[in-house]
Amino acid sequence: MRKILSTLAVVVAATAGLTACGSSDASGETLRVGTLTDAPPSIYLENGQFTGYDNELLRDIAKREGFKVDFVGTEFSGLLAKVAGGQLDIGSSTISATAARKKTVAFSNGYDSSFTTVVSKKGAALPAANSFAGKRVGVVQGSVQDEFAGKLAGAQVVRFPDYNAGFAQLKTGGLDGWVVPKDIGQKYIDQNPTLPLEFGYTVADKDTPSAFAVAKSNPELLKKINDGLAKAIADGTAARLHAQFFKEAPVAKELEKGGPGLPVANS
Repeated sequence: MRKILSTLAVVVAATAGLTACGSSDASGETLRVGTLTDAPPSIYLENGQFTGYDNELLRDIAKREGFKVDFVGTEFSGLLAKVAGGQLDIGSSTISATAARKKTVAFSNGYDSSFTTVVSKKGAALPAANSFAGKRVGVVQGSVQDEFAGKLAGAQVVRFPDYNAGFAQLKTGGLDGWVVPKDIGQKYIDQNPTLPLEFGYTVADKDTPSAFAVAKSNPELLKKINDGLAKAIADGTAARLHAQFFKEAPVAKELEKGGPGLPVANS
């Protein structure tokens, strides 16, 4: 009898331990998020912490939906493949939800939109799409700006793993132009006021809305992100965060408090 009671005590203790480990507290499971380190104000590293509009918005969504996020610095060119392959749970890097990318991953509803533009030294004469022949143009590899630059007749496209590397070449004269989302380009110009930089050619149409990327095999996570995003738009959190990081650019009307959001179809 003593042996039986002893065995039962062990089983009860083990069960209690399993219950404690498996219970979901207010913060829930931790998901790995791939992001860039050098694309302010959207996504960047500051004092050792990943921040920016995209990442702070995702933190808010995670808190609402009961999971934690662990940000991992990742080169953009391999980000979507890592999400699709399961090495990362979410991609948060001002990712334009293009039709080509939807073949690889699923996207949340949109949370921002911007314009593609070209930053150049003042007087570099890059005001129009037909002015790039023979010019060295820098882009982040795999970005929509990479796609855009590839269509510029006669341009010599130079691909970089991140924004800092491209900007360094622009500063030293290794590039004639640097193709970036306008908000990111503006931030670099603001942070380097002594450099003679200016915007040249800007695409007339807005880029495809930015969205968070998840694996197609994880519709439950996609639903959580969309639900949290809708709540953040409804109560004005998304608009507040946008104003915090984008000092001059107004938030899209769809993302204003109570707005309908920017839906992104995955079909």
